[in-house]
Amino acid sequence: MANLKPLVIGNWKMNLDFVEAVHLGQQIGVLLKNRPSEHTEIVVAPPFVDLRSVASIVDSERIPIAVAAQHVNAHENGAHTGEVSTSMLKRLGVTWVLVGHSERRALYAMDDAVVALTLRAAVRSGLKAVLCVGEALEVREDGDQDEWVRHQLRSALDGLDERFTEQITVAYEPIWAIGTGLTADAEQVRAMMTHVRTVLATVKLPDARVLYGGSVNADNAASLVAEGRADGFLVGGASLKAESFLAIIQACDDCYDLKR
Repeated sequence: MANLKPLVIGNWKMNLDFVEAVHLGQQIGVLLKNRPSEHTEIVVAPPFVDLRSVASIVDSERIPIAVAAQHVNAHENGAHTGEVSTSMLKRLGVTWVLVGHSERRALYAMDDAVVALTLRAAVRSGLKAVLCVGEALEVREDGDQDEWVRHQLRSALDGLDERFTEQITVAYEPIWAIGTGLTADAEQVRAMMTHVRTVLATVKLPDARVLYGGSVNADNAASLVAEGRADGFLVGGASLKAESFLAIIQACDDCYDLKR
């Protein structure tokens, strides 16, 4: 693991209304008071309609987590019905944003060009961006996963101004493992983590954290950090319950202790 702290991000996806979101945020706060995370940086990514509520309780109750948006539009304003800009997010106290999640790519026609534009808009505004990459099952079965992920990384990051490199985190999420209960094994994760870091070095991001996402839970988190060499996780379903989310964070903390 690089010198940076491990990072765990909870992607709530299209779940939890603002009342439920506040409740989950408060539960996370209580658990963190009882057992603080010593080493792991924590971020939650609620739906747009929950962002203000969650940011408010994080602030008022001094919960040691940051708030992310799940998506942002590359334009600053204008005729983009249903979309949200970076400045709108920042005004709410949001400091992170996911860019190019596989569900945005697959379901909402977010192609590589839009991902690249969105990433640039996010980092130029001062937001920290999590660039999501990953292959579908047929790509993996054909043995083309390395080339697929390399293309996604290069198309998003080639030519990026070096001033913004510290704001970028990469999340590798094999699409075949998202919400399926299938998890890439530690060996597959380690191979891809090594590959991603090799590609990042060619675009002047040798120190970016590389997270793993895809059916992460409290039982497999430790091996994915220790043997898989992930710098943390982008967590889906397991982040919707405070206990399971905190168990993953604790696994990262424990691994970090062993590594020092």
